Amino acid sequence: MIATDTVYASGTWIVTKGREEEFVQRWTEFLQWTRSAFDELGTAQLIRDEETPGHFVSFATWKSVETLRDWRSRPEFAERLSACRALCDEFRGSSYTLAAVV
Repeated sequence: MIATDTVYASGTWIVTKGREEEFVQRWTEFLQWTRSAFDELGTAQLIRDEETPGHFVSFATWKSVETLRDWRSRPEFAERLSACRALCDEFRGSSYTLAAVV
């Protein structure tokens, strides 16, 4: 059964050419901190475009919108997000709720 109260956080990252592996390392460290600080984090994944190696999409599940907001309000969040963004030409992040399941 799908939990309908699950909240999703996602980011689209366009990483500067040649910085991809460093980005993956920084993103991993960012989410390892998140995992240790927030029990409410479900899963977190980073996927990479096979045709455009600098294009990544991250997504994570959260048990509540309140916890997601708390995460984003922390100074550590801003520091770690900035460290990832420093390696990018473009970034867009957002929050989502479930619309459909097949």
